[in-house]
Amino acid sequence: MTRGAAAYAEGTGPEEGLTTMAVLDLRDLPDFTANPYPYYAKLRAEGPVHVVRTEQTERIWLVVGYEEARSILADQRFGKDWRTTGRWAAEANPISANMLELDAPHHTRLRRLVVREFTARRIEALRPRVTEVTTELLDAMVPAGSADLVDALAFPLPMTVICELLGVPDIDRDTFRTLSNGIVTPTPAQREADPVGAMSAYLVQLIEDKRSSPGDDLLSALIRSRDEGGDGLSADELVGMAFVLLVAGHETTVNLISNGVRALLDHPDQLALLRADPGLLDGAVEEMLRYDGPVETATFRFTREAVPVGSTVIPADEAVLVALASGGRDPERFEDPDTFDIRRAPQGHLGFGHGAHYCLGAPLARMEARIAIGALLERCPDLARDPAGGEPEWLPGLLMRGVRRLPVRW
Repeated sequence: MTRGAAAYAEGTGPEEGLTTMAVLDLRDLPDFTANPYPYYAKLRAEGPVHVVRTEQTERIWLVVGYEEARSILADQRFGKDWRTTGRWAAEANPISANMLELDAPHHTRLRRLVVREFTARRIEALRPRVTEVTTELLDAMVPAGSADLVDALAFPLPMTVICELLGVPDIDRDTFRTLSNGIVTPTPAQREADPVGAMSAYLVQLIEDKRSSPGDDLLSALIRSRDEGGDGLSADELVGMAFVLLVAGHETTVNLISNGVRALLDHPDQLALLRADPGLLDGAVEEMLRYDGPVETATFRFTREAVPVGSTVIPADEAVLVALASGGRDPERFEDPDTFDIRRAPQGHLGFGHGAHYCLGAPLARMEARIAIGALLERCPDLARDPAGGEPEWLPGLLMRGVRRLPVRW
């Protein structure tokens, strides 16, 4: 969450009296982070929209029904730009000029400038390098007989690929990992350390370095890019673009790989099925995205006017979270949704969002997950959880869904 959205989240929203809906304090549900799905099921049974309190928010609207979630993700009455609320304008910083926090026409312009770099042909051209990095990581991991899968494979694969794609120096990658974690899934100590400010300063310097010494990389190409009117990206737009591509370009895939492997290990019948027929891998990845995807809620949206959702009216100028994870378990959309079935072919899942802000890097994330999981199962035929490594540590917050560690053995 960037600084502006965080400031909104810390507020209490519009004046009391606009709604009498009871506030559910998610902090009172101690196992919510580890397994939110039973709670989402209970909320869906009561209605598609609720008001909740979290560790970071005093009061925010949470949408849990699939149809309502999908509709809101494509509804222009729910804006992404927190600055349109007229609040906390002083909180803006270079990272705020990113596509995740902008609406049309500004979002459209920025996305058009970068989407050409994420065509199917260009993503497919990365396949040999993704395969090569995966092989190198498994070569280093396999002889040990056990590992933290996040640290050994799920994190370094997408981080290496996106950093090479954008031209981030090797020496900076550990620093970048710390800053990224502090923004996306911050601990209280990390939040106090202002990772957003540190990330902004880092990216400003990286872009200056690229201006003076451009390379054959995506960031250098973005510096040179122009829209139809001949305008290039402003300094702040470049920082915001670099932020989205770097952070979203690896955090989602880290969780997709680790959550996917975790689901297979927790369902031995599905793991055996996939081992017996590797041709099921593409569909298995889609089921992983539906069943326990990498993103729990979409980033903040703000009501531009009062909007009816089900039998509830969300007032204007309110912050809204769309629970993608809950949508994936909605029995109104998916039959027997709590069953992990790699033959399901779950068309229409919300694992990568929906609408104008649908994940730009979805094809790359899918390819990385398919290659990584396929190679892992081939190289580690006896892959299992490692009890000696302790329990997984869950990422805090409602944005990302995943674990910091996943101890495995083979």
